[in-house]
Amino acid sequence: MAMEVRRRVPPPHGGAAPAGHHPRRRAAAGGEGERERVRVQAGDALPLPIRHTNLIFSALFAASLVYLMRRWREKIRASTPLHVVSLAEIFAICGLVASLIYLLSFFGIAFVQSVVSNSDDEEDYLIDSHRAQAPAPPAPAPCALLGNPAAAPEKMPEEDEEIVAAVVAGKIPSYVLETRLGDCRRAAGIRREALRRITGREMDGLPLDGFDYASILGQCCELPVGYVQLPVGVAGPLLLDSRRHYVPMATTEGCLVASTNRGFKAIAESGGASSVVLKDGMTRAPAVRFPSARRAAELKGFLENPANFDTLATVFNRSSRFGRLQGVKCAMAGRNLYMRFTCSTGDAMGMNMVSKGVQNVLDYLQDDFPDMDVISISGNFCSDKKSAAINWIEGRGKSVVCEAVIKEEVVKKVLKTNVQALVELNVIKNLAGSAVAGALGGFNAHASNIVTAIFIATGQDPAQNVESSQCMTMLEAINDGKDLHISVTMPSIEVGTVGGGTQLASQSACLDLLGVKGANRESPGSNARLLATVVAGAVLAGELSLISAQAAGHLVQSHMKYNRSSRDMSKAAEEADRPKKC
Repeated sequence: MAMEVRRRVPPPHGGAAPAGHHPRRRAAAGGEGERERVRVQAGDALPLPIRHTNLIFSALFAASLVYLMRRWREKIRASTPLHVVSLAEIFAICGLVASLIYLLSFFGIAFVQSVVSNSDDEEDYLIDSHRAQAPAPPAPAPCALLGNPAAAPEKMPEEDEEIVAAVVAGKIPSYVLETRLGDCRRAAGIRREALRRITGREMDGLPLDGFDYASILGQCCELPVGYVQLPVGVAGPLLLDSRRHYVPMATTEGCLVASTNRGFKAIAESGGASSVVLKDGMTRAPAVRFPSARRAAELKGFLENPANFDTLATVFNRSSRFGRLQGVKCAMAGRNLYMRFTCSTGDAMGMNMVSKGVQNVLDYLQDDFPDMDVISISGNFCSDKKSAAINWIEGRGKSVVCEAVIKEEVVKKVLKTNVQALVELNVIKNLAGSAVAGALGGFNAHASNIVTAIFIATGQDPAQNVESSQCMTMLEAINDGKDLHISVTMPSIEVGTVGGGTQLASQSACLDLLGVKGANRESPGSNARLLATVVAGAVLAGELSLISAQAAGHLVQSHMKYNRSSRDMSKAAEEADRPKKC
């Protein structure tokens, strides 16, 4: 079935849908993001940024025109026929015509788009990670604190006390405070006071001051009333691929940072670890339904036909400078079709990027498959924030393997055990024990501990710890049983160094400590890949240390020392009631 590439412009809001067009169902907000309709820009297919391309053709047009005007004036003065042209004049004429065609086409298309389409402009945040963030239009929430949007007065009271009273009474929706007041800190304080009056809870232990609430507006957290303090420890150095890294870990579990640090020491004293990134691609899998399974199979055949990949990639890649389609894998359940798109995402984790590309393809396919009913932009075949075999087998995000050879003397001196005991414990615990438990990607000691600590410290999505912590730890005796070879295989580490929580001050500082802050302009995607290898290297160290502690019988002793408070809590309560001196 042949298909040609089209540019499809969304119908105006409120207009009638074309014949055969089925309404989309929006994905639920919060867990996996909502569908986004992307307006195709006139310069999407250009190899250079639009401003550079426009500058080149504008300069070419002006230079060609000036040169030809001078030459023709000289010919008129010398009575030379105008149709007699030199090679240089031929090139100038070609340049003039080419630049004129480009400029007329580009600005003409842009003008037509501005008239035909009234969809909002969406700019990829990767192009300028420092742009100002516009507040997103809030959605009404069925909560007494939020109030009734229809009851919001036209004019906001000037005094905080009046605003608090109005929020409590439901006359002012809580979610409009930032927009109406223009002061994010003040809005958070008013919302917090309103919540205190409604619930009767003081929340004294939740800090309010000392946080930049403007930095989270419209992108990280809605309805803020404070922030949670979480200690960040640093383990290191991690000697990985001949580079040293000091790894920030945000955690409240005693022993975790110290244990990981011991693993780093063992790795460093044995010559370091090495890593390899096997795959790098984020996935999104929409679910669509057809009147019959036969029709679903027809679309499956088209999407998986290699001859059609270039067409799909052209449509998909319009959404971003960095998102590039890598492949499509389909699965059917009756007349339902699940299409798993995989694409590169530069230094972003990439969920929004791949979602926009998928929406482009769905809009394109709708013309040739008008009976396709899009059920959801995500049909769980992705699979995002859920334990799934598809991620364990196919990978999602960065697929990384990290390995090291630990010398016999280091095993004895630093890890306080021996190689044979470690190998035996790993087989019985991590391999056989996990198999008995029916584990899916859980063939490890505590990979999620390290992954979550680094994720929180560096501004990653903590919920993606579910698939990012899938790990198989392998231990083997080598060199006649004297030394230990250890490796971790992690097929779905989902990290980014731009977007989301990575731009917050604390998380940005932790990324800077690792040398991966922001986007890498020279080699897009290399910062995110380096962060993924650091995560794998830290997991390697954490696995090595914990398994050693269990083999040596030191686990309980260590936790009693570092993970149990010896403070008398009855006395602590009495001290808390006493007046504090500044």
